[in-house]
This record gives sequence, structure tokens and C-alpha cells, in this order.
Amino acid sequence: MAIDKQDITGLVLAGGRGSRMGGADKGLQNHLGMPLALHTLLRLAPQVGPTMVNANRNLAAYEAMGSPVWPDALPDYPGPLAGFLAGLERCETPYLVTVPCDTPNFPLDLVARLAEAMERDDAEIVIATTPEPDGSVQVQPVFCMMRTTLLESLVRATTAGERKIDRWAKQQRCSEVLFDDADAFFNANTLAELQSLQDKR
Repeated sequence: MAIDKQDITGLVLAGGRGSRMGGADKGLQNHLGMPLALHTLLRLAPQVGPTMVNANRNLAAYEAMGSPVWPDALPDYPGPLAGFLAGLERCETPYLVTVPCDTPNFPLDLVARLAEAMERDDAEIVIATTPEPDGSVQVQPVFCMMRTTLLESLVRATTAGERKIDRWAKQQRCSEVLFDDADAFFNANTLAELQSLQDKR
């Protein structure tokens, strides 16, 4: 990998309301004997240098996973960009990679491929995409790598009320990487989807 992984901080996003899980803290839901967020953290850690978790509830439970835990920098659960902001404010490396806590089987080469595109395209932010059965491409905006120099831009955007990752990303030098295995990005938004995720094993 052209970019040293020690220059990349990995951030697990676990700060949502869990509204589609009846308000449950999604990252702490049991998956194959471990909390979802811990699966995600263990899969991400070998691909990056330092790791962090963005969470807004049950902070001690997340801290027990062994990484620093930072709540949203903005009030009222405004979405993933608030998690990005919390990560960028605390990041001490040149790059930050984000992954959501509810997708425990994301690719093992996720970071390497995002980093390759980052360098090749001189991008400021690189986002994963997956193919749809109809031939279209699905953007996976919570799976992305960004330069920490984007902090100022993100502060401006969120202060102005921006909540959509892709809309903010398109204002930067943005690149995309197509991952063929769409199933690797299957996420458990509901308890039924979590059960389905376990059944896939």
C-alpha cells in the first residue's frame, strides 16, 4: 500500500439512534457471541494504524473494546457527518477511514483499495461503491477515506446544516472505488436483518 497504514486512523461509527432497531444501541447487539461494533473494530484494526469509536450512549461498553471513544461533536444525533466530525477533530494522522458498526463483513482490502485510489487520483475523499443487479452502482458513503485537512470544510458544512455525506463529498476532490462483492456491505439495520446476517454465516 502506497500510503503507510500507520498514517490512517480507523473510525467505527456507532453513534446512531438505532431507530429501526426499536432504539437499541446497534453496535452493542450480539452477533455470533460478540457485539457488532467489536466485530467491526477487529476487522478494521489490521487495516489501519490507530482506531477510534464514535458512540453517543453506553460509552463504557464501547471503551471496553480497547479504543478511544468520542461522542458526536453536534447535538441531537444529526447523522454520520457528526461522527466524521468527531473523528476528524480527534484524528492525529493524515488520513481517516470510516466504517459503520453494523456491517461486520466489509472487505479485508477495503482500506488498501481506498488508499490506492486516494493517491492515484490525488483525491481528498474516496468512497466505496457496489454493483446493483440492474447494472447501476450503489454508493456506500459511510465507507470512505478522507484527508484530515477536510476538517475545516466539514465544520463549515455541518454548521450550515448539511447532513448528507455524498452532497458534502462532491464539494471536495472525490473519487470512488467499486467493490464487486455487494454482500460484504450488507448491514443490519433491523433485528431481522441482524438475524439474516447470522444466517449467512
